[in-house]
Amino acid sequence: MSLTRRVSSSLPQFVGFAKRSFKSYKLPGDPSSSPSLTYGIHIFHCPDEVGIVAKLSECIASRGGNILGADVFVPENKNVFYSRSEFVFDPVKWPREQMDEDFMKLSRMYSATRSVVRVPDLDPKFKISVLASKQDHCLVDLLHGWQDRRLPVDITCVISNHHRDPNTHVMSFLERNNIPYHYLQTTKENKREGEILELVLNTDFLVLARYMQVLSGHFLRTYGKDVINIHHGLLPSFKGGNPCKQQAFDAGVKLIGATSHFVTEELDSGPIIEQMVERVSHRDNLQSFVQKSENLERQCLSKAIRSYCELRVLPYEENRTVVF
Repeated sequence: MSLTRRVSSSLPQFVGFAKRSFKSYKLPGDPSSSPSLTYGIHIFHCPDEVGIVAKLSECIASRGGNILGADVFVPENKNVFYSRSEFVFDPVKWPREQMDEDFMKLSRMYSATRSVVRVPDLDPKFKISVLASKQDHCLVDLLHGWQDRRLPVDITCVISNHHRDPNTHVMSFLERNNIPYHYLQTTKENKREGEILELVLNTDFLVLARYMQVLSGHFLRTYGKDVINIHHGLLPSFKGGNPCKQQAFDAGVKLIGATSHFVTEELDSGPIIEQMVERVSHRDNLQSFVQKSENLERQCLSKAIRSYCELRVLPYEENRTVVF
């Protein structure tokens, strides 16, 4: 049982604001306001106390910013506060460095566990590397999502334990877009983790797009940043590798699913970011079953990455997440 508080800005003209430009937006009732406002996001996680929302609002408003929407989550009897705010501001009146200072003051005031601000138009895109094995469906979707700018990331490289011929769709795409492809053949004794760590040194997080190798605890601790995986099943059911779809099909399930989660040392047990389901029936054969499952995996992984980049995902308790 949890208690959720939601605060919403009454700006109907900004429905679907994430897809719109704020270049010509003016604050209501202020004809002198700047015609060039920029969109920002701030997330906050701290011990709960009275007045946090007011202080966050004051911080933004005092610099001429305008809150478009805010989500607040305060779980019952936990003494913890989570929030995510979206706002517009004039970067001339509120320089990026000053914004960091202002939110840092709030962070110190409330002994925050996490306080992150992001301005997509001014800040660098998240740098990621994608690890994949033989199956292409999630990898191809990520590449096209990057190309179409549906995913706010820069792909530094693709790493695989599977050799791909130069004339394949994936290799042609990577070559056209100057994205390096690293084939690292793995064995039970050598997962090539040291070489992978060198290749991903400057990334912000990693994506496992059906990478069928288990990353060791040593790798995860050394990398030290988030790793997002897609699992072909509705966790915690059907953990493990390839037999999952066959197991589910043989079990006669009526709902299939996909789960995107953070990678931890315990296999398929990391905090869940996103899950999707679709109905199947006795009319599905294994081929149609697999097609539906792979489509879910593509959508689920893509949505999890977008949520992560939009600062919608916060850690909650030991193995859970808050996803705004």
